[in-house]
Amino acid sequence: MSRSLCLYGVLLQYSSPSQPNVELRRVALTCMANICLRIPGQAPLDDQYRSVSFRVFLKTLHSPKPPDTDELFYCMVIQAALKGLQCCLSGGKWKFVGEELGSALAALKRLMFQGTPGVNVEWPTVLYPAPLPQYEGLPAAKPAETPQSSEPPKDNKKRKSRGKEKKMSSEESRADDEEEVNCKTVPSLQKGGGREGGRGEGESLSKPSGPSLYPSWKRVSSDSEFSDPEGSAQSKLRLYNARIRQGALHCLLAVVKGLEKRTLYGYWSSFIPDSPIGGPPPLTLITIILKDPSPKVRACALQVLSAMLDGSRQFLAVAEDTASPRKSYTPFSFLLANAIRELHRALTLALLAETSHQTLTQVIKCLAHLVANAPYHRLRPGLLSPLWKQMRPYVRHRDVNVRVSVLTLYGALVTTQAPLPEIQLLLRQPEGNNSSTGSFTPQDSVLSWRQRDGESTPPTPVKPSQRSSQTHSPHVLRTPEEVDSAPPWLLQLCVALVTQPREDQSDSEGAGTEGGAALEPSPVRLEALQYKLPNTCLRMMCITVLLGLTYSENYLVKTAAVRALGVYILFPCLREDVMFVADTANTILAALDDRSPNVRAKAAWSLGNLTDALIVNMESVGVDFQEELSDMLLLKMLQAATRASADKDRVKSNAVRALGNLLHFLRQSQLTRSAFQRPLEDAVLALVKTVQSEATMKVRWNACYALGNAFRNPALPLDSAPWSGDAFSSLCHVVSSCKNFKVRIKSAAALAIPANRGCYGDSKRFSCVWRSLAKALENSEDTNDFFEYRYSDSLRHTLSHALLHLLSVSQSQDMPSLEASLAGEEGRNIKEHLIKYLRAEERGGEGAEEEKEAGGDSVTPQQRIRGLQQTLIKLKELEAEEEGREEEERSKEMVVNFLEDLLQTCKEP
Repeated sequence: MSRSLCLYGVLLQYSSPSQPNVELRRVALTCMANICLRIPGQAPLDDQYRSVSFRVFLKTLHSPKPPDTDELFYCMVIQAALKGLQCCLSGGKWKFVGEELGSALAALKRLMFQGTPGVNVEWPTVLYPAPLPQYEGLPAAKPAETPQSSEPPKDNKKRKSRGKEKKMSSEESRADDEEEVNCKTVPSLQKGGGREGGRGEGESLSKPSGPSLYPSWKRVSSDSEFSDPEGSAQSKLRLYNARIRQGALHCLLAVVKGLEKRTLYGYWSSFIPDSPIGGPPPLTLITIILKDPSPKVRACALQVLSAMLDGSRQFLAVAEDTASPRKSYTPFSFLLANAIRELHRALTLALLAETSHQTLTQVIKCLAHLVANAPYHRLRPGLLSPLWKQMRPYVRHRDVNVRVSVLTLYGALVTTQAPLPEIQLLLRQPEGNNSSTGSFTPQDSVLSWRQRDGESTPPTPVKPSQRSSQTHSPHVLRTPEEVDSAPPWLLQLCVALVTQPREDQSDSEGAGTEGGAALEPSPVRLEALQYKLPNTCLRMMCITVLLGLTYSENYLVKTAAVRALGVYILFPCLREDVMFVADTANTILAALDDRSPNVRAKAAWSLGNLTDALIVNMESVGVDFQEELSDMLLLKMLQAATRASADKDRVKSNAVRALGNLLHFLRQSQLTRSAFQRPLEDAVLALVKTVQSEATMKVRWNACYALGNAFRNPALPLDSAPWSGDAFSSLCHVVSSCKNFKVRIKSAAALAIPANRGCYGDSKRFSCVWRSLAKALENSEDTNDFFEYRYSDSLRHTLSHALLHLLSVSQSQDMPSLEASLAGEEGRNIKEHLIKYLRAEERGGEGAEEEKEAGGDSVTPQQRIRGLQQTLIKLKELEAEEEGREEEERSKEMVVNFLEDLLQTCKEP
């Protein structure tokens, strides 16, 4: 009650835009923000109060500055409103009502450029989802608010040349907002001056009324142009404006993380440019990344861009520019491809221009997100090669976080639509072929940067004679055979990083302190460098290194090593090695009990891959491999996967996949042992529980897949086991009621896997399976979600396949239940769908690929029709030989007529 009175009473009155006392208004907004702040362990604020507060904060951000109000005081009001908005958005998943989302995005985009020189445009009050930018065509005619230098243009050019001659001593001169606003000299970015739209510095200064966004710290050489009080006020205002921009980006990051991806994609064009165009550049996140004077603001913009790119692979998959462009119109795929190229161009410029180590790390991480999600196989080649070569010097950067982010980017590069021809060529290049980076060896990369910079500590590992033999200068030519036989330089680098500790070196954050030997976490995906492990010795070294690193105390190292083992186990040269499989299994089982959820998630993923390898070996090698693998090891894997199925969703999704593979792999001799009885029941019940749970759809999809995989094992007692009824019941429930069509497809495919009638149990269970599939087929178009509706054809295809399978294995006792379903209107609808399915299969039409991915069998149309004919013959024989009750005879006759009609219709053209 007190909180309600507070919100609806005093605070609402004092925080109103009509409140004349600006300081009182700021304090009221700060109080509301603190009330909306969600504290762990305490109950969150009621949604109705959060909604009222959200509208107050949003109204404040849209309200103009009151007349005769000090600019600094008003900045503090905006900061308080931004803090409150962020607290509302971060306190749980926010549901925007009406135009709230567009209104919030419009306000945040305007405040992202608060105080930026030259930005004077008419901002909209609401942003709407659209494929193209809606505004920012021309700036307003009013002059810029930021003071311009009073010196003539020629002096500006002189300042530019002086700036080119000087180098910044360290990134600390711009690392803090309060220092950056007083920065005196900063180096130019590149030849030509301007970063955006090809504008030079002289041009941007000689046209103060234009939309120049050149940084203020580039244009003002000293604070001596102002008097002391004026300079102090200007510096403080610049600092407050930078905090507003930072707060707006924090709010935007909360919006991006809280929105569904498909909703966010409609607003991409407002924050990400599609291609460089003539005239003033559009105002986007790229503008802030390239132009903003504050490294903290630039880092925030990069975090927002990374969040937008993360998980966007399905959206960006549409991008394509390999075809000839159309003259009549520009397709969306081409616009998206242009956006990817523009992001490459802009982030590469930011990489060259950035001096702050923290912001540089964010630039490289953002590039890694872009590389991991862009469809380079659908784009013109040439985007990755310059980036690959440009990152080479940063491998030896003095800051450890920069080095780690570089390795992460290289990991994303080598796993991009592997094997990508462009990356394969880059991997084959020797390490010294890039003239811009000079000679380089993996041993150099693990040396202390202080040693390479000429400090007193003597360099150790490489003698000059050895170094000259390892680097490849233009005068030392290598034969193609030597180049092909040598391991990739990136593989040599990564092996050197994980095998050679960096001695007597402390990180840049701890400069001046004594540091002992340390092993630097390197999350680069070593496993992606499968390309030509050239000999057994190198292979054994990689395996030994990875197995040892799984016991590292650093969870980053352990996570990367466990994941790498999960990829190594799929290599044909390793998966058939029983000793390597056993060592990998024991290592993964130990990691599944780790206290770090990240380690457990990667361990579960690797366990799923390991069990995939077991299934491949079972089909290729045969029973010999199964007999060599220890029964006790399989039992431990089964129990560990069952325990992991109760973990977090990201662990559970792969744990259930492993359970399905293990239940498929176990032999009759193992299943009949008493030691396997209880773990077997627990494993199946864990899958049943996951299928029926409220977990994410990805987890339930994997659980349905796992049950179908288990049904493939003919040794499983599906007809008599007490848990088999629960397994079929859970799949029947999901196939007819789940909102996600992909989960329903997978459950229908699982129900069609048992090979014979006995696996379905008694007639009651068989009838339940049939009715569930028939109901699902009838409701296969009942959805209000367009993203689910597009899977309806695949769903009907898989359901028809399952129904035909049940018809082909049906027996005399199943006729009454089939007759009840096939009679009347329902039967005509089922027959219509089955005819479409058989004709589509005969043509090899749509749905076959989806069925194969869903786990359906590889039955040809001729085999399917032959199976139905055999069922028809069997039923006719039973009808002639047996004299049962009249009801059963009538049911058989009805089903026989249905099959005859179905087969006859399929023969018609």
